[in-house]
This record gives sequence, C-alpha cells and structure tokens, in this order.
Amino acid sequence: MSIKTTITHPFTYNVVLSGKMAVVRQDGKALTTDDVELIRKQDPMAEIIAEEDNDLCVGILGKEYHLPEGYEAIEIRRFFATHEETEVRMMARAKALSSWRSSMRYCPKCGSTLHDHPTLSASECKECGALHFPKIEPCVIVAVRRGEEILLARHVERNQDIYACIAGFVEAGETLEHALRREIREEVGIEVKNIRYFGSQSWPFPYQLMVGFTAEYESGEIKIQQEELTDARWFSIHDLPNHPRPGSISHELIHAMD
Repeated sequence: MSIKTTITHPFTYNVVLSGKMAVVRQDGKALTTDDVELIRKQDPMAEIIAEEDNDLCVGILGKEYHLPEGYEAIEIRRFFATHEETEVRMMARAKALSSWRSSMRYCPKCGSTLHDHPTLSASECKECGALHFPKIEPCVIVAVRRGEEILLARHVERNQDIYACIAGFVEAGETLEHALRREIREEVGIEVKNIRYFGSQSWPFPYQLMVGFTAEYESGEIKIQQEELTDARWFSIHDLPNHPRPGSISHELIHAMD
C-alpha cells in the first residue's frame, strides 16, 4: 500500500477530519471524492491522504475551517455508533493515519524531514534510510463479572459521568492475559479467573487496538488506584449507571451480559 498527497481519481471511501470530528453530509449520503475536494478548498491548510489499495481518500482540515452549506461536523465516536462496519473500519483507519501523519513529520532516529514512501503506507527518511509505519498500540479491556453484577469504574482522564470497563495498555514483554490481570490488580486490587476472548476494535484516539475480554471475579475487595480511578464498584446488569455509548467495544462488553 502507498500513500499519496493528491487526488488522482474517485475513491469509494471518502473521509474529512478535523481532530476528533468528522464531516458528514446533512442529507445522510456518504461523502464522495468530489465532496472532499469541495470541502478542502475552504481550508488552504488542508492535507490529503489517499490510499489506492484501500480505495480510501482522507481530507485533513486545520482547526479553523468553514464548511460549505449541506455539511456538518460530528464526533467520530458518534459516527462509529451510526454507520456500518466497513464505513467504521475506514473511518478508524482514516483517523489513525491522520494522527500518525501529524505526529511523524521528522525521523525519530536522526531528526531529518520524513517523506511519503513511493510504494508503502509508510514514511521514509532519505538521510538514514529508516522506514516508519503507522503506529498501533495494543490495549486490553475487560468486563469482570460476579454473578449478575459487573465491575465498572470512573477514570480520572475521562468523562467523569461515565462508568466503563477496566482497560489499559499492554506493556513490553506481556501477553494480553498478563496485561489484563495486571491492570485489574493495579486499578482495583482484585483477582479474576476464566478469562475469555470477546472481540477487538480499532480505537484511533490516537492509535489503540482494543482487545476485549470477559473474566469472572475470583477474590479480593475493591481498592482503587487513585492515580487512575475516581470510583469503582459492582453494578447489577439490570441497573447500570451512565456508560459508554453504542459504537464502542466497552458498550458491547457491558451489554453482552444482558
């Protein structure tokens, strides 16, 4: 796969982004390549990422932009909740590529300016020859069950109105299962058993691959890690608090118990 910075032909999948917002048509139709061209003309700072192998065209707007009549910007998370799987997958890739492009202007090995590779979806350094591919950061996320109860927590760095599943990054040298047990032990002080794979989701904020599991409570009392959590408790699956919206694997994990 290779990345281009110009539009040479119409693409099947077309995305326009600004930060965590996605531009959509107000008539509900999917964006076309002509839409991308029209929208980016409103922003002289706009960039293009085009991947022919994925049939994907991404317009990246600056922070200050003006949309033509008939378009609006919505949260990417809302897009995830309202669109089909293939469209969500392409949106996730578009957001990940956008984040990677903005953070990888210079070679981390020698500091030289990076350039698009002619045949790969990668950046190359013409000074030292290093190749840099889009990042993926694996994370585990787990729904811990105790009978008809589920363990949910409020996180310091997230919306304080929302209770979600325990989650965390996989560290060097860990398996997914080891990372899961460590995160639960560190954040809430309990042990789990019967770990089962549930599913995965690309979560490009900015580069996560969320790997979902279910597990059963084994032992221990909740003792929160205050640097990470503001609260954690057991909730009946029939009386859930505010929790992540549809479109996230956390929502799917929670409602898999219904």
